Amino acid sequence: MEKVNFLNSELFHENAEKTFLIHKNKITGLLPDADIQHVGSSAIPNSLTKGDLDIQVRVNAEQFSNAVVLLSNLYESNDGSVKTDTFRAFKDDTTKPPLGIQLTVIDSEFDFFWKFREVLLANNKYRDAYDKLKKEYEAKSMDAYREAKDIFFQSLMETSEFKKYDK
Repeated sequence: MEKVNFLNSELFHENAEKTFLIHKNKITGLLPDADIQHVGSSAIPNSLTKGDLDIQVRVNAEQFSNAVVLLSNLYESNDGSVKTDTFRAFKDDTTKPPLGIQLTVIDSEFDFFWKFREVLLANNKYRDAYDKLKKEYEAKSMDAYREAKDIFFQSLMETSEFKKYDK
């Protein structure tokens, strides 16, 4: 059973930012019209994180198929993740920190990673609740943590703070 462990994001913030900029430049070279954003807990100062870096690559629906092909040439497909006509996940476990890339069609059902970041940055109560959840799952099953995390984010999507980012 894979166990989950958390660190304070400040412990590797500098590396995460450097790695983000390196990969943002690589992706921009392939997809100049993409909106590339640092998302996930490493984008939230002083939050707990698994120690990875998440990047959301947002493209128009017409660009999605080509973006899948281009990103597949740079990164490994994250086969443990869902695949749809509007979402694909990629990864690179060799980077420091390890990298996850979420490719989404703008305004699709999976175009929420940047919204979560914005809500957590603006609202201490949600950020504190998310960190509390992480502390509860420290050294426990990764699958159990992911399940609890999904429930947390589903409830966050119902808040007025999140809904203000919907069109």
